[in-house]
Amino acid sequence: MQDGAHVLPIRVYYEDTDFSARVYHASYLRFMERGRTELLRAVEVAQSDLHADMGGLAFVVRKMNIDFLGGAVMDDVLTIVTRPKEMRGASMTLAQEVRRGDEVLVKADVMVAAVRGGRAVRIPDELRAALSVDF
Repeated sequence: MQDGAHVLPIRVYYEDTDFSARVYHASYLRFMERGRTELLRAVEVAQSDLHADMGGLAFVVRKMNIDFLGGAVMDDVLTIVTRPKEMRGASMTLAQEVRRGDEVLVKADVMVAAVRGGRAVRIPDELRAALSVDF
């Protein structure tokens, strides 16, 4: 954690690239998913525990706004930066960046919704409190 955000280093592997040896655009989605999961772990919330302990509660991506600004290649070490941006009743928006050093390659705002049984539910108060704490 640094400057109010969770920071996750990721190395680019062959499997993350396309035929041009650049990171395939969908790989950035996987990287950002890992960043969101690790943010929850950093505030001591495991998605598997939420699901098991809260009657099947899960988070689903509702909306993404992505700006691809540059490309990474195999063996690059990237940093996935994830910070809470907005919290609502059943949804929260997270601001994410994929960086190579100081260069921002991808920026995204990702809205996730809490659901149970296919229906939106309020984000648990414990998680709400944990994510509102300044890191």
